[in-house]
Amino acid sequence: MSRDPALLVTADGTVFAGEAAGAAHPVATGELVFNTAMSGYQEVITDPSYAGQVVAFTSTHIGNYGTNAEDDEAPAPHCRGIVVCDLTPEPSNWRSTEGLEDFLVRHDIPALTGVDTRRLTRHVRQAGAMPCAFGTAPEAELRAAAAAARGTDGLDLVSGVTASASTTSGAGGLRIVAFDFGVKATMVRQLAELGTVTVVPAGTSADDVLALQPDGVFLSNGPGDPAALTGPIGTIADLVGRVPIFGICLGHQLLATALGGSTYKLPFGHHGANHPVQRLSTGVIEITSQNHNYAVAADSVPDAEITHVNLNDGVIEGFRSTRVAAFSVQYHPEAAPGPHDARYLFGEFRALMHQTAGAGRA
Repeated sequence: MSRDPALLVTADGTVFAGEAAGAAHPVATGELVFNTAMSGYQEVITDPSYAGQVVAFTSTHIGNYGTNAEDDEAPAPHCRGIVVCDLTPEPSNWRSTEGLEDFLVRHDIPALTGVDTRRLTRHVRQAGAMPCAFGTAPEAELRAAAAAARGTDGLDLVSGVTASASTTSGAGGLRIVAFDFGVKATMVRQLAELGTVTVVPAGTSADDVLALQPDGVFLSNGPGDPAALTGPIGTIADLVGRVPIFGICLGHQLLATALGGSTYKLPFGHHGANHPVQRLSTGVIEITSQNHNYAVAADSVPDAEITHVNLNDGVIEGFRSTRVAAFSVQYHPEAAPGPHDARYLFGEFRALMHQTAGAGRA
């Protein structure tokens, strides 16, 4: 397959050669991160938490099994582009209904293939996540675009991915209100197994949430800097102690902040489906799916017990409040396509809701 030569230039001026793929964009920009998952590229690309970012896959071959609508985590991707070593032109899988490149073109997502992604990953690990520019434009133009591009610091990216109206799924059982900060479809499916789930926009007020008489409130994943989301943080603070709360990923960071904690940006984040996390109550090691650039600062959350830690770097992966009915994890227990080691956490959310007043409706 004949492709046009293209370049990727990072904000520090490092250049990587490749070939243009996906949607035609002479210049595309975003914050460059890498993902270590061996499979699940469609779920990664359609995860709203990647808004504003360019995703480089460390797995050598991407696109082998094509794409299908059932595996989308959102109606459309929000990432700025993808970078791969080898984009497979012909998928081979009985579930495939569309090749990955056709999928990218349909959603207007540019890509770069033929890149030395091992060298690229080593550079990001050493220099940290940073803005980049890639495409078929001249190198000088790409250098200027990379220098002018922004990262995710201080940006509210949630407003660009949250739903504009509420939706309801599931039936009977517990009543759950889920904040859509960039919620993944698999999260909603897991919650719907517990009862009736109403997904509400990120800007929904505490009064409007309580008017739905929920047995529990769920705080979803999402993109960007949690410190920029002062509105949702205030809303969560208003809900704390009035209804059980479960948070995942960005929801974990927002819950921690609402309880008085703080967050910080990791050098290159956690992105992959193979991160070891220890559950402190049992000592069991869970292999987890992760996608986040920010983390909760150690010992910053008052009246909280740390429940999970990352064995790679010691980052807090979970906590529960000792004062109110609230807990959260940094990683993704819904994990589509996997691993599923931590799906028990949805059962713990069910138990927490049953323990509180009003859960007798279930």
